[in-house]
Amino acid sequence: MRERKVGKLSSSPVIKRHPANPILTAEDIPYPATLVFNPGVTKFKGKYVMLFRNDYGSAAEKRLEGTNLGLAFSEDGIKWEVLPEPFIDWKDEEVFCVNDPRLIVMEDKCYITMAVITRHGIRGAIGVTENFEKFDLISMTVPDNRNLILFPEKFNNMYLRLERPFTIYGREGRELFDIWVSDSPDLKYWGNSELLLTVEDVPFANTKIGPGTPLLKTEKGWLTIFHAVDFDPSRGKNGWEEKWQKRYTAGVMLLDLENPRQVIGLYKQPLIAPEAEYEITGGYRNNVIFPTGIILEDSKIPEK
Repeated sequence: MRERKVGKLSSSPVIKRHPANPILTAEDIPYPATLVFNPGVTKFKGKYVMLFRNDYGSAAEKRLEGTNLGLAFSEDGIKWEVLPEPFIDWKDEEVFCVNDPRLIVMEDKCYITMAVITRHGIRGAIGVTENFEKFDLISMTVPDNRNLILFPEKFNNMYLRLERPFTIYGREGRELFDIWVSDSPDLKYWGNSELLLTVEDVPFANTKIGPGTPLLKTEKGWLTIFHAVDFDPSRGKNGWEEKWQKRYTAGVMLLDLENPRQVIGLYKQPLIAPEAEYEITGGYRNNVIFPTGIILEDSKIPEK
């Protein structure tokens, strides 16, 4: 797979970037912050909510010391007020940190899915909050799994989620990671796992794919945005590290309304590719689009 170079990519013409970007930076955070990225966003009880990843350390020394999740609220989705302390700063003898949250509203509660970095690997976690004053942990996967996305409704009285396990042994001993789907009666015990979409299915990926934003229900099916990664050994220094040879893009597919384990449509080009100045320069890792939040403002998604 890695021998197949993907080449130049561009965003779909339906995508328009907001002129106010970036809407949240490290300078907006009232506690130590160096890198602010990968936020989960949603609209909950009349307000926009953002739960963002905050890596802190020294940008000048290109050194990171830790990660927490910050919380911000907004009336319009553009101007944000960040709370004075991190919302989740989980560290103990086993857990190093949590990152990459997603927010899914269901049954008048907001569910938080996140990656938990532990001494024994990366575990996907599901938590829930009713007011963003505290959250309760529901379940965690075994290592290694992440990018959990809950469907916002049940199917045959079962919860459903997308996920991206990433054992290095099962796929030719290489970094070839795919999207899977599992179900649960209670959000705690998960099973009936099936492969949903593979790297080989996506023309603009050659190393891994994974769930991205929460899912949107449309008349045609479940609109599903995912991330796709291509590797090119000719790429050099694209950020803090000596080499950053990956590029992340956002793809889109459609899952069947009644049976979301079935892909009924896949756009063969990226929905969003890194093109803006703040996406291709000046970052910890450049050339990255990592979709983690989506809000449907109108009641219907246009067909064109």
